[in-house]
Amino acid sequence: MRADGTRWWAGPLDLLLVALLALAGAAALEAVSVPSAALFAGLAVGLVRALYLPRRIVVPRPALTAAHIVIGVMVGTLVQLDTLAAIARDWVPVVLVTATTLVLSLAAGQLMALRRGITPDTGAFAMIAGGATGITAMARDLGADERMVAVLQYLRVLLIVLAMPLVALLVYGAEPGSGGGADPGDGPGWWAELGFTIGCGLVGTLLAGLLRVPVASLLGPMLVAAALDLGGLSGGAGVPVPLESLAFLLVGLQVGVNFTRSSLRMVGRALPLALLVIVLLGCACAGLGALLAGTTGVSPLDGYLATTPGGMNAVLVTATDSGADTTFVLAVQVLRLFAMLLSAPLVARLLRRRT
Repeated sequence: MRADGTRWWAGPLDLLLVALLALAGAAALEAVSVPSAALFAGLAVGLVRALYLPRRIVVPRPALTAAHIVIGVMVGTLVQLDTLAAIARDWVPVVLVTATTLVLSLAAGQLMALRRGITPDTGAFAMIAGGATGITAMARDLGADERMVAVLQYLRVLLIVLAMPLVALLVYGAEPGSGGGADPGDGPGWWAELGFTIGCGLVGTLLAGLLRVPVASLLGPMLVAAALDLGGLSGGAGVPVPLESLAFLLVGLQVGVNFTRSSLRMVGRALPLALLVIVLLGCACAGLGALLAGTTGVSPLDGYLATTPGGMNAVLVTATDSGADTTFVLAVQVLRLFAMLLSAPLVARLLRRRT
């Protein structure tokens, strides 16, 4: 029995029950095609638990480290030779558009920081366009308020996912059903993918720790997985889908259980400004898409989908269904994702120096 009168097993049992409820919620959200269903469910269940029961629970640090590793390997395996080849010819405009997106995201973050209670680094990470799950997982380690970051990141993703098919149809004349469908491919099997994930996680985390890379448990496995994939040594392995969902759920739970009533009120007060900034950022990215189309020769629809600030899975579904150049769209999206995650520690350091 602990000093506060509770049994030693009360905390783990409490966390287990919350996790089971979150799993049930994730299954329900997945059934209605909500993006990042596991993370949303973990966030929602954790938030309700934190607000209505007084005893605080925490997600164990080793579990969060494992979640970071899984997310890092998942992102790393997105890099393929054909995606790099898709942007090799037009790499200058693609890189410039990616860099401009980062600058626009940081500017949007500083607008958010005008709201009292939101620090510049929290505003920046809340508005970074791309890599919502990775940015949320990194936020606390980089000194930002992970609660605000998570809510605003996934508010942006939700708005983009809802608006994108309509914009593609009404503005860019997309024709739903004109694509050939995605080719899922044959993976090497669940156990091989598990071994690949564990191997990349152990090696990447160790190397990144030795090299003093920030957020070593995420960025290290990401870079090792990308290197193995590009070198043809991965055998087509990725992260097992159940493991990926569990990692998302743990990240969502970690954010949710740390909410308080006062922090929830602060998030609520920031929502009107956040909605305005997200809409402006979406319009600015659509403008970058038009510039990308004009300088590379791809269609306006391809440019729009390639620069849409969030919801990569929904972007690929829309691109495939409408007959867009899925390889080009994925290449630009993945390049931006890597750029945002790799630049996050540098952004945090620069903002801390400024303030």
